[in-house]
Amino acid sequence: MVRDYDPSINESSFLLAALKEKRRVDGRGIYDVRSLQITFGADYGQVEVQLGRTRVSAKVSAKVERPRNDKPTEGILHFNTEISPMACPTFESGSRSEEEVLISRIIEKSLRRSRAIDTEGLCIVAGEKVWEIRVDLHFLDHDGNLIDCAALAAITALLHFRRPDVTVVGEEVTIHPIDQRNPVPLSIHHIPICVTFAFFDKGQLLVVDPNYLEEKVKEGDMTITMNIHKEICALSKAGGIPLDMQQVLRCSQIALIKVTEATEQIQKALEDDKASRKKLSSGAAK
Repeated sequence: MVRDYDPSINESSFLLAALKEKRRVDGRGIYDVRSLQITFGADYGQVEVQLGRTRVSAKVSAKVERPRNDKPTEGILHFNTEISPMACPTFESGSRSEEEVLISRIIEKSLRRSRAIDTEGLCIVAGEKVWEIRVDLHFLDHDGNLIDCAALAAITALLHFRRPDVTVVGEEVTIHPIDQRNPVPLSIHHIPICVTFAFFDKGQLLVVDPNYLEEKVKEGDMTITMNIHKEICALSKAGGIPLDMQQVLRCSQIALIKVTEATEQIQKALEDDKASRKKLSSGAAK
């Protein structure tokens, strides 16, 4: 594994001096988020999200499994994260780093525990057969803020995914192939979006969507997961400097604006993809 070197004193001093003037080393304002690009694959549930130069790929798959004994009428939602040295040389292949564990926990809290996905709608036969939805997240490029990029990729892939239709007659279950019957979208109650803040100078300075250098210099961070209904789904602060209540409230107000913008971008990208697929299928039919 390549050793991760800390930024030099000059780099850190320059970054802090710029932040005091409400400027950032990459030219953004302190509350600005990097440009978001969403690209869909040929299959449903295959998405690549790019936040600045940070890039994450998500793929959703479904299979029929037996439900858990304590939840016989609920489907299973599983997240799998994989950070390879391709994203950043400091990550080691085959072993989970602390950062990867933290990312998977935050995504788990944001999407599964917030009940964003209707798991009861994944039940086929109570106590016998349910859908298991698996979300595989592959980190392709790391230029800071992997959490927000991964969470955007996961929820966009789930919104885009279609599972095969199912018919239940008595005890007989028939799963229809996609080419025979239109696949069914997942039932999603709301769209949780993660917004990460980094803090500097004893919490007096903050930035939204920190890049790689800012993450190395920061004194603390906080991730707020929120939806457009102003509901805070999760709040994660793993160590770092303490924050007063006013700072947390201020961050939640900023997060709401960023969540609204990101939700609109996701919905527009999904609508554009739906229109392009419809145009493609109608062209093929002719």
